[in-house]
Amino acid sequence: MYYVLIWAVVLERLAELVVSRRNAQWSFAQGGKEFGRPHYVVMVILHTALLVGCLVEPAVLHRPFLPWLGWPMLVVAVLCQGLRWWCITSLGKRWNTRVIVLPHEPLVVRGPYRYLHHPNYVAVVIEGIALPLVHTAWLTAVCFTVANAALLSVRLRVENSVLGYT
Repeated sequence: MYYVLIWAVVLERLAELVVSRRNAQWSFAQGGKEFGRPHYVVMVILHTALLVGCLVEPAVLHRPFLPWLGWPMLVVAVLCQGLRWWCITSLGKRWNTRVIVLPHEPLVVRGPYRYLHHPNYVAVVIEGIALPLVHTAWLTAVCFTVANAALLSVRLRVENSVLGYT
C-alpha cells in the first residue's frame, strides 16, 4: 500500500505540473516576469529524488512499516496535500511552481495567505519529513530536509525580494 501512496503522490505532482504550465502561460500573457530560473531545475531534481527515495529506501534497505510511526505520518502527509491544494486554489491562476510575478497586481491575502507569506513551503517541509517516514525511510527524510533547507534559502530570498517582503 505504501508504494500505491507514493505513486498517487507522483500522479498528484504531475497534475500540479499541468496546472503550473497552464498558469505560467496565462501569467506570461498577462505580462508576468519570471525570477530565479536557475534554481528551478534543482528544485525539480530534489523533489523527484524525494519520491524516488521513498520508493527505493524501504525496498533496498528493508525498512519495516512501523504502525506507531507510519499511520500518524500518513495523516500528516495527507494534511500536507490538503494545505498544498488550499494554496493552489487560493492563488488561482497566479499559482505556479516557478517564480512568476504579475506587475502591478496586489499580493494574494486569502486562504492560508491570510496567515503566512509562504504556506506552500510549510506543506513541502513537513511532507518531506512525513511522506518518507510513513515507511521508515529516515535517510530520505533527512537528506531531503537538509537539501530542501538549502534550496528554500535561495528560493525564499528570490520570492521575498520580488514580492516586496524584504
